Amino acid sequence: MPAPLDASERHVARLERLLSAGRALTAELDLPTMLDRLLVAGRDLTGARYAALGVLDAERTGLDEFLTLGLDDETRRGIGHLPRGLGVLGLLIDEPTPIRLHDIAQHPRSHGFPPGHPPMRSFLGAPITVHGRVWGNLYLAEKRTADDFDDHDVDSVVTLAQWAGIAIDNARLFAESARGRAEVDRTMRTTIEIATAIGSDTGLSPILTLIARRARELVDAHGLLIWLQDDDQLRIAAVAGDEEVPHTASIPLHGSAAGEALRTGRPVRVPDARALRSDPAEFGMDGARSALVVPLTHRGRGLGVLVAFDRQGTSATFGADNERALVAFAASASTAVATARLVERQRLQDTMSAAEAERTRWARELHDETLQGLASLKLLLTGALRAPDGAGRPAVEAAVGQVEHEIAALRTIIADLRPAALDELGLEPALRTLVARTTAGTALRARVAIDLGRARLGVELETVAYRVAQEALTNVVKHARATTVDVEVRLASGRFLLRVADDGRGPRPGDAAGGYGIVGMQERATLAGGAAIVAADPAGGTVVTLELPLR
Repeated sequence: MPAPLDASERHVARLERLLSAGRALTAELDLPTMLDRLLVAGRDLTGARYAALGVLDAERTGLDEFLTLGLDDETRRGIGHLPRGLGVLGLLIDEPTPIRLHDIAQHPRSHGFPPGHPPMRSFLGAPITVHGRVWGNLYLAEKRTADDFDDHDVDSVVTLAQWAGIAIDNARLFAESARGRAEVDRTMRTTIEIATAIGSDTGLSPILTLIARRARELVDAHGLLIWLQDDDQLRIAAVAGDEEVPHTASIPLHGSAAGEALRTGRPVRVPDARALRSDPAEFGMDGARSALVVPLTHRGRGLGVLVAFDRQGTSATFGADNERALVAFAASASTAVATARLVERQRLQDTMSAAEAERTRWARELHDETLQGLASLKLLLTGALRAPDGAGRPAVEAAVGQVEHEIAALRTIIADLRPAALDELGLEPALRTLVARTTAGTALRARVAIDLGRARLGVELETVAYRVAQEALTNVVKHARATTVDVEVRLASGRFLLRVADDGRGPRPGDAAGGYGIVGMQERATLAGGAAIVAADPAGGTVVTLELPLR
């Protein structure tokens, strides 16, 4: 039988066990596993029958989690609710210093034990701090080999708690790093997926939907909306989630939390959805409690915002990690949105350029072939009229008249398809000819004021200006019931300005928003980097305004 250890040997053995426990704790990077090891080490080092660990809540006023060692499942079920940080356990929360008691039930703060709780007398507790802040408390109870815990037990538990603080910090850093790597990996995969979609001729709308879905998954949101800026409004462009979102939903850019985030370029976490200053129910997010708003910006220009609603899980509120993840994702998403818009714009530009080229080709063919053929026919018929025998004269006269009519009609078609004056002489002569031709044969009085100087303005700009003026004048003749139309063209502050105003009936509430060629005018203007606006004149009539940058 080995001889009993003396006091010095017992102290060395205790230190060796303490160092071994410290190495085991700090080597473990999985937090739940490390906490289980902490309870075992605390029990074994002090000879306690029971060990417990209380994790403080976010406010550090109570316990959010309570782990135990030494209680079987039946006893745990009999006790019912675990402690929340009242009584003696709360003393360590209020005063985070080690505490040792001979009989826990005799302490003034003791609330006693619930029915079914095993008897406990001796008690030892110590706080666990991480970076100077209390993270939780280690509790030991009912020493097996003595009535009380001694000074060595106190020293061991205090040292063990210090090891635990280091181990908890290491485990949290490792978990955050793992989450960060996972988020980077997921963001990269999503970026590649979006880039692939853009490269495979996918339109803007499917790409926005893809971005919304991936952003929602990234932050585990209940729902996510993409709002894109449209003048002074933010309009819904895509949605991810189960909500029924009205397609016409919009919120003001000014006076809303989303608009503020876009204006400042900074994300906004909204713990209370009422602080959005826009009722979530109006855009399908009934019952939303919290939100995370992240701006979409590309090269310093605001495009819109990502708005995530209610994080899934025990807490609906989004944290700093969610904000960082969504901000990083938004950087890639903004580039994707801007690129998809550029691709869509280029497609439309290519389509309209191809249409314009096709018009030019038809105009050339009509002029070179059909019109020349009709002119030759006219010459033949005119020669027949000079023949001595005039028996066929009435028929020939009728044919000549018909040919003259067809030639005039073809010349009008050619001018509409691609006016020769626009290519040969420039915009001003082409517009004056257009006004004269469009108003000919009507009671409409036209006033034209053009001041462009002598310089040509570029094929694209002149074409857009001519087509918008053409559509506007056609609408005046066909729909306005006007008596006067004013056409004004000028240059100002590096921009081209066209204004076509009539004194007719003006737009009516029942008129289609995209009717009378308005959509076509607006698309042409947008592709040229400008804007076309159709509005009612307060004095009566309609005003079409075109503004284009000079390039």
